[in-house]
Amino acid sequence: MSEPVSTLHPEPAQSRESPGSLFLNRELSWLEFNRRVLHEAEDPRNPLLERLKFLAIFDNNLDEFFMKRVGGLKQQLASQVLELPPDGLTPRQQLATIDGVVRPLVAAHRRLFNREILPALSQHGLEILSWEALRASERRHFSEFFERRLFPALTPLALDPAHPFPFISNLSLSLAVAVKTPGEGTSRFARVKVPHILPRWLQVPKTLRYVPLEVVIAHHLDQLFPGLEIVESQPFRVTRNADVQRNEEEADDLIEAIQEELRERRFAFPVRLEVAEGMSSWMRNLLAQELEIQESDIFAIEGPLALRDLMALGAVPLPSLRFRPWSPVTPPQLQNTDPEEAADFFAAIAGGDVLVHHPYDSFANSVQRFIEVAAADPAVLALKQTLYRTSADSPNMRALIRAAEERKQVAVTVEIKARFDEAANIEWAERLEKVGAHVCYGVVGLKTHAKIALVVRQERGELRCYVHLATGNYNPDTAKLYTDLGLFTAREDIAGDAVQLFNMLTGYVHKPRFKKLLVAPINMRARFLELIEREVQHQKAGRGGHIVAKMNALDDRQIIHALYDASAAGVEIDLVVRGICRLRPSLPGKSETIRVVSIVGRYLEHARIFTFGNAGKPEYFIGSADWMSRNLDARVEAIVPVEDPRLQEELQGILDLQLADNVKAWDMQSDGSYRQRSPSPGDEPRSSQDLLMQRAVERAGRETTVRPR
Repeated sequence: MSEPVSTLHPEPAQSRESPGSLFLNRELSWLEFNRRVLHEAEDPRNPLLERLKFLAIFDNNLDEFFMKRVGGLKQQLASQVLELPPDGLTPRQQLATIDGVVRPLVAAHRRLFNREILPALSQHGLEILSWEALRASERRHFSEFFERRLFPALTPLALDPAHPFPFISNLSLSLAVAVKTPGEGTSRFARVKVPHILPRWLQVPKTLRYVPLEVVIAHHLDQLFPGLEIVESQPFRVTRNADVQRNEEEADDLIEAIQEELRERRFAFPVRLEVAEGMSSWMRNLLAQELEIQESDIFAIEGPLALRDLMALGAVPLPSLRFRPWSPVTPPQLQNTDPEEAADFFAAIAGGDVLVHHPYDSFANSVQRFIEVAAADPAVLALKQTLYRTSADSPNMRALIRAAEERKQVAVTVEIKARFDEAANIEWAERLEKVGAHVCYGVVGLKTHAKIALVVRQERGELRCYVHLATGNYNPDTAKLYTDLGLFTAREDIAGDAVQLFNMLTGYVHKPRFKKLLVAPINMRARFLELIEREVQHQKAGRGGHIVAKMNALDDRQIIHALYDASAAGVEIDLVVRGICRLRPSLPGKSETIRVVSIVGRYLEHARIFTFGNAGKPEYFIGSADWMSRNLDARVEAIVPVEDPRLQEELQGILDLQLADNVKAWDMQSDGSYRQRSPSPGDEPRSSQDLLMQRAVERAGRETTVRPR
C-alpha cells in the first residue's frame, strides 16, 4: 500500500514538467532524491541522532548541488547555450524551477531542525545554545577560551578606501560586522572569518550542551574592534561554482592542470549567498553588491548556517538515540582462513568465486585483507589497482606503499579528476611515486571510475591472477555507510580481461577486446542494448521478457528509449534507482510495464546489479557503472558477469528483498514524484536493509567448506 508524501514537503519537484515529455529533468529529479533524504530526518521511526544526521546529509547534498549543478546552469546561461536537454527546459527555466523547489525544501528543513529535532534532543540533555542561554560561569569559560584559543587566530578585515572587499572562500562561514565610531552616524563594514580548524560546536564542560563557534566570536567582537561600537553582526556563507572545465589534451602536466583548477574553484563566481534571517537590508545589500550576486540567489536562514556540520554531534554518547550498532560479518568462504597464511586466503578464492556485500559483510576482512595479504606475501609479484576515492588514512594505500617498498611491481591508476577528492588523490599519487610504484592517471578525456584490483601470484612455478571487481570505492570509511558489492575471482577469462584493462589504463592498447567484462566506453553500451533487445525478442517469441536493474541513477537517452521500446513490447521491467531517474514509469502505451523503486534508509544504496531473464537462463552483472551517459561514454567503467549459480541466487535475494520493501521503499510516479510504501493491514514490515543484516548473520553462522583448488 502506498501513502502520499509527507505534508512536511511541498509539491513534487517535477510538477511543472510537460505531461507529454518522455524525459524528466535531471536537476529536479535529483531534488526529489534530496526530498526523500529529508523525509528520513522527519520520520519518527528513526532515532533522534540519526534524524539529525539526515538533516546534515540533506544540507551537504544541497551544497554540492549548488556548486556543481546550479553553477553549471549559470555557466550555460552566461554562455547562451542553445542545445536543450531532452526535457526541453532552458537553463533559465531550470534555474527558476529549481528555486521554486529549493526554497520550500530549505524552509521545511529549518522548521524541522528548529521546532522538532532540537526540542526533542533537549529532552535528552543535548542542546545547541544561544549566548543568552548560557549560565554566567559558562560565559566566563567561553570568554577565557576566546582569549586563549580564538583571539590570536582571528583577522578582522575592514572595507574602506584602503581595504577592498575581502575574498570570501567557498563554503566558509563568516561574520558580517557593522561598526561605527561612537557619536558618528555612519556604519562601516568588516568581515571576520570563522576558523574551520576549530570545532564548530563548542562543548560546555561536563555536559552535552554546545554553543556555536560563531556565537562565541560574535559576543567578543569588542576585543577585535576596540573603541568602536558594534552596531550589528550576522553570519553569512557563500557557495561558489565548482563546475570548472578543463582541456586535458592541451595540458602538458595533468596534475598541474588539476591543481590550477582547484585554485580556480576557490575563486569561482558565487552561486548562492546564505545569510541569517535577521540581517539588516543594508548589510544584505552590501554583500550582494560586493559579491555581484542577485537577490534571487540569496537565502535568509532561520538558525545556524551550515547544518552539514551537525554530523559531528551524531557521535555524542547517547547510544539509545542511534541505530543499533552493526558489526559486519566475515563472508563464510573467508571465515576459516588462517590470518597468518596468505596461501590460505588465496586458496579460498581459487576454490570458488566469493561475493561480498558491504556493510553487511566486513570490508576489513575481505577487500582490505585482500590487498594487505597480497602486499605481505612473498609469492605475490605484482599488485594493480584503481583509485577513485579513499579515506584520508587508507590501510589499502599504506599496504600498496609497503608492497612497493618491498620491490613488488605496484601499478596504481589514480583518478585525480574525482570531484572534491582531487587534492587527496594527488597526495596519494605523490606518496606512491616516491616509493617506486608505477602511477598513471588513466586515459585522456575519461575519468577512471572502475573499481578493480589485480594480484599476480607465483604458484607452483606458474603465475596465477586474483581479481577483485566492485561497485564501490576502496574506502574503509564509506564501506560502513554505503551498500556495495564485490566479486573475488581467480577465473582465467576474467583475469585476462583485468590484465587487458590495466594495460589500457597504463599504456597503449589498440582496440582492446574483452571476453567477459563490460568496459566503458569500449563495449558496455552496446552490450547492455543487446541484452535489452534480447529480452524484447524473448517476449515477442512468447518466452517472456524480464529485466531487473539496480543503480544509483538513470539518465541515458538511448538506454531509456530502449527500455521504453522493451516495455511497449511487453517486457516486465523493475528498476531500483536510488537517485536521479529521467525515465517516466507507467506511461500508457510507453512504459506501462516499468516500475521504479527508490530505497532510502540507514545506508546509502550504492550497489549496481543488472539481471536479464533470458528465457529462464538469467544473466547477472555487477559493477561500477550506472545507466548514465557519463558512465557509458565519458568514464572507464567495469561491469563483471556473475555466473556462479550460488552467487546469482544471492544477488536475486538482494533484489527480491528490495522490491518487496514496504518500509524504506518509494514508488516513482509518472510525474516524477514519489510515494513511500507502508505495510498493509496485517502485513509484516519489511525493511530490506534490516533483513539483509539479519540474513548476513544467518549466512555467516552456517558451516562453510572451501573447495580445494
